[in-house]
Amino acid sequence: MPLDSAIMNITLPVDEKTAERARKVAQAMGKSLNQVVCEYLEHLAGTADAGETGEELRRLSLQSGGDSRGLRFDREALHERS
Repeated sequence: MPLDSAIMNITLPVDEKTAERARKVAQAMGKSLNQVVCEYLEHLAGTADAGETGEELRRLSLQSGGDSRGLRFDREALHERS
Protein backbone atom coordinates (compact mmCIF):
# COMPACT_ATOMS: atom_id res chain seq x y z
CA MET A 1 0.00 0.00 0.00
CA PRO A 2 1.48 3.39 -0.93
CA LEU A 3 2.51 5.49 2.05
CA ASP A 4 0.71 8.57 0.75
CA SER A 5 -2.68 6.87 0.46
CA ALA A 6 -5.43 7.42 3.00
CA ILE A 7 -6.37 4.42 5.11
CA MET A 8 -10.02 3.55 5.63
CA ASN A 9 -11.14 1.22 8.38
CA ILE A 10 -14.12 -0.95 7.47
CA THR A 11 -16.36 -3.21 9.50
CA LEU A 12 -17.69 -6.44 8.03
CA PRO A 13 -20.28 -8.77 9.54
CA VAL A 14 -18.74 -12.27 9.49
CA ASP A 15 -19.91 -15.45 11.16
CA GLU A 16 -17.66 -16.23 14.15
CA LYS A 17 -16.81 -19.74 12.93
CA THR A 18 -15.94 -18.43 9.47
CA ALA A 19 -13.70 -15.74 10.93
CA GLU A 20 -11.89 -18.27 13.13
CA ARG A 21 -11.30 -20.65 10.21
CA ALA A 22 -10.08 -17.74 8.09
CA ARG A 23 -7.67 -16.66 10.86
CA LYS A 24 -6.20 -20.18 10.93
CA VAL A 25 -5.74 -20.18 7.16
CA ALA A 26 -4.11 -16.75 7.28
CA GLN A 27 -1.85 -17.91 10.09
CA ALA A 28 -0.81 -20.94 8.02
CA MET A 29 0.12 -18.46 5.27
CA GLY A 30 2.24 -16.53 7.74
CA LYS A 31 -0.10 -13.55 7.63
CA SER A 32 -2.75 -11.89 9.72
CA LEU A 33 -6.39 -12.05 8.66
CA ASN A 34 -6.21 -8.28 8.19
CA GLN A 35 -3.30 -8.68 5.74
CA VAL A 36 -5.13 -11.34 3.75
CA VAL A 37 -8.31 -9.24 3.50
CA CYS A 38 -6.36 -6.11 2.53
CA GLU A 39 -4.40 -8.03 -0.14
CA TYR A 40 -7.63 -9.50 -1.50
CA LEU A 41 -9.24 -6.05 -1.70
CA GLU A 42 -6.14 -4.66 -3.44
CA HIS A 43 -6.28 -7.53 -5.92
CA LEU A 44 -10.00 -7.02 -6.44
CA ALA A 45 -9.47 -3.32 -7.04
CA GLY A 46 -6.57 -3.99 -9.38
CA THR A 47 -4.04 -2.12 -7.27
CA ALA A 48 -1.90 -5.04 -6.11
CA ASP A 49 1.79 -4.53 -6.81
CA ALA A 50 2.91 -6.80 -9.65
CA GLY A 51 6.28 -7.33 -7.94
CA GLU A 52 4.61 -8.56 -4.78
CA THR A 53 2.35 -10.84 -6.80
CA GLY A 54 5.35 -12.29 -8.62
CA GLU A 55 7.21 -12.86 -5.38
CA GLU A 56 4.17 -14.57 -3.87
CA LEU A 57 3.89 -16.83 -6.93
CA ARG A 58 7.59 -17.70 -6.71
CA ARG A 59 7.32 -18.44 -2.98
CA LEU A 60 4.29 -20.66 -3.49
CA SER A 61 5.89 -22.55 -6.36
CA LEU A 62 9.01 -23.25 -4.28
CA GLN A 63 6.86 -24.24 -1.30
CA SER A 64 4.65 -26.61 -3.32
CA GLY A 65 7.29 -29.30 -3.71
CA GLY A 66 5.86 -30.16 -7.14
CA ASP A 67 7.95 -32.46 -9.30
CA SER A 68 7.35 -33.16 -12.98
CA ARG A 69 9.82 -36.09 -12.80
CA GLY A 70 11.32 -34.78 -16.02
CA LEU A 71 8.11 -35.22 -18.02
CA ARG A 72 7.80 -32.86 -20.98
CA PHE A 73 4.75 -32.13 -23.09
CA ASP A 74 4.56 -30.72 -26.57
CA ARG A 75 1.70 -28.90 -28.26
CA GLU A 76 0.69 -31.88 -30.40
CA ALA A 77 0.55 -34.25 -27.42
CA LEU A 78 -1.54 -31.80 -25.41
CA HIS A 79 -4.07 -31.38 -28.25
CA GLU A 80 -4.10 -35.00 -29.40
CA ARG A 81 -7.61 -36.39 -29.72
CA SER A 82 -8.42 -40.06 -29.42
